[in-house]
Amino acid sequence: MNMNNDYNHIYELCKSHMHSYVLAEMVDGTKVDGIVTGLDNEYVYIAVPIGNGEPTHNHHHHDMNRQFGYGFGYGYPGYGYPGYGGPPRRFNRLVLPLVALTALSVLPWY
Repeated sequence: MNMNNDYNHIYELCKSHMHSYVLAEMVDGTKVDGIVTGLDNEYVYIAVPIGNGEPTHNHHHHDMNRQFGYGFGYGYPGYGYPGYGGPPRRFNRLVLPLVALTALSVLPWY
């Protein structure tokens, strides 16, 4: 297979698995699992789940609320969500170049 056929194959795989939970394998052997959320001529966009031990981007808002005694949302302790009333982040966005992908396979979501 030449480079153009490989690219077309990966592009079509990503297109057919849009909004699916997948395992993406890179040229360097790295593997990433997540949900395909977007695709263009150069990149595939994947929502990667955040693990329990990984920090989220809005953790400093929660710390600030605790420091000033605001509690969890709307100024009442124990109500709402941490931060400014929004739910905690559960996914990070990952942008992968299509030319770096070697394989894409669908995973069960449960």
